[in-house]
Amino acid sequence: MDMKQYLTRCIDMALDAGSNETSYNNSFEIEVKPNGFIFVPRFPAGFILNESLYQRIYEIAAAAVYPEYTVLKQSSIYFVPLGNHIFSVERGLFYPWFKGTPTRLNIDDLDNFFNSRKDYREKMLIPLMKDYYVDYEKVTSIAIAGSTGSGKSMLLTYFLSALRQISQIVIIDPKFDMPARWARDHTEKAITPSSNSSKSDFVSAVNDALESALTTIYQRQQALFQNVNERFRPLSIVIDELAALTIGVNRNVKDAFLSLLSQISLLGRATSVHLILVSQRFDHTVVPTAIRDQMNVLIELGHITTKNVQFLFPDLDPSGIVIPQGPGVGIIQIIDDQHFDNVLPFLAPTY
Repeated sequence: MDMKQYLTRCIDMALDAGSNETSYNNSFEIEVKPNGFIFVPRFPAGFILNESLYQRIYEIAAAAVYPEYTVLKQSSIYFVPLGNHIFSVERGLFYPWFKGTPTRLNIDDLDNFFNSRKDYREKMLIPLMKDYYVDYEKVTSIAIAGSTGSGKSMLLTYFLSALRQISQIVIIDPKFDMPARWARDHTEKAITPSSNSSKSDFVSAVNDALESALTTIYQRQQALFQNVNERFRPLSIVIDELAALTIGVNRNVKDAFLSLLSQISLLGRATSVHLILVSQRFDHTVVPTAIRDQMNVLIELGHITTKNVQFLFPDLDPSGIVIPQGPGVGIIQIIDDQHFDNVLPFLAPTY
């Protein structure tokens, strides 16, 4: 049975058991392309081509073709013109896909993995899954969300090991936990709480570091004004447990922190100043909307539901996304000019 016939049968049987609108009655047909398939309705039709129908077909197809193909989740209906000049079948619903499924990277020695890959350093590529990379020059902010035990710390360590090869790093660790230990072991700068200082004092020290980064942005802007081709070594500000950072902090200190963070997220891209933010959640009490809007690598780890993705993926209904079971899994979206803007299943590298 070929893919066209198989998909047609699956949609016929599952779309609407009480409807007479099926391929047997010539109500629709399926066209299979290398990069996806098209649901082609024949008008007049007994169904309405709306968001509900589009997502229903996605849910049927995503499971039906797994694991031979991964159908990419769309945030809204995707119409395509067919150009056949037959008015009744001149448009269709397009469902992009790629061959196979996202595949986890398995790395024996993390530091040696990046030390030995000159091509990653020169092109500023960070591999996230097999044949799936993020170009660090094309992103501004990275957000990693997930509940306790979802794998955030392991993924952050992976990012730190990658960034060490291509970027200056400033680590902010309010819990004196894994990022602080990693910084100690790799002689990188870390800002951590002191036993004899208050929470507000610690966030004030964080603000000093953010203000220094903002000064770097202004200096680099001046350099770019003089020479638009100027290149800079990236500066990465990594903040772990963002939600815990400002709890119980003086209001003025907290407002200053959020203001500095917003300015860096808005101005950092052209000057190669990046934010990597890790938190259990990213609601409005943790980060302003302006910061969330600038994040172009979004990762949610752990159990994926409509409720827990609503902050990083406000327009996403995760129904139908086939996510493998296991540690360090979730969903990812990279918003740049090199990837589909779709949300994909994500399997964090193991090492």
